[in-house]
Amino acid sequence: MLEASQFHPVLVDFWADWCAPCHALAPHLERVVEECEGAIRLAKVEVDEGDNMKLAGHYRLRGFPTVLLFHQGEERGRFSGSRSSPWLREWLSEHLDRHNSLPAHEMPQSGS
Repeated sequence: MLEASQFHPVLVDFWADWCAPCHALAPHLERVVEECEGAIRLAKVEVDEGDNMKLAGHYRLRGFPTVLLFHQGEERGRFSGSRSSPWLREWLSEHLDRHNSLPAHEMPQSGS
C-alpha cells in the first residue's frame, strides 16, 4: 500500500467482520472513492486474517474501523469510527489539499 501511494492517495480501511461500525462505514468509503474516479484508491485490511493484526499494531491502531490515508509513502491522516459520506468528502479535501496531493478537479466534492 505504501508503494501504491506513490502514484495515488490510498485510504486503508482496517476493519473486522464482527465490527458493526466497520460494516456501517464501508459503503460510505466505497461511494466516496468511486466518486473520485480512480484518483484515490481504497485498500481494505481485515485485521483477523493472517498477520494483519500485527500490521494494525505497527500503526498503533486501538480500535476498528480505523482508516489511514497514505500519499507519496507517508501517512497524511487517520480517523476511527463510522462516518458519513459528506464527512469523508470534507476530511479528504482537507487532508489532500493541505499536501497539494491532487489537482483541484480531482478533489472529492462536497454535496455530490
